[in-house]
Amino acid sequence: MWSEGKIDGYDFCVKHFEEGSIFGIDEGRISKLNIRKDGIDLCDYDRGWDVEPVAEVMPVYEKLLKKFN
Repeated sequence: MWSEGKIDGYDFCVKHFEEGSIFGIDEGRISKLNIRKDGIDLCDYDRGWDVEPVAEVMPVYEKLLKKFN
């Protein structure tokens, strides 16, 4: 399932499943995650890290993990 939206001024797109997987973040339910601001990727996970979350986006990243992972 795909979910997208805005949190605290950041755009996000996340692909999540009902059960965790070895491909998920911390073997959780999120297999793809992108967080952007002003068209710049601040976090990108696609079954592995392409762009690890930077400090400024950590609060948004943690909210998304809590909700979807």
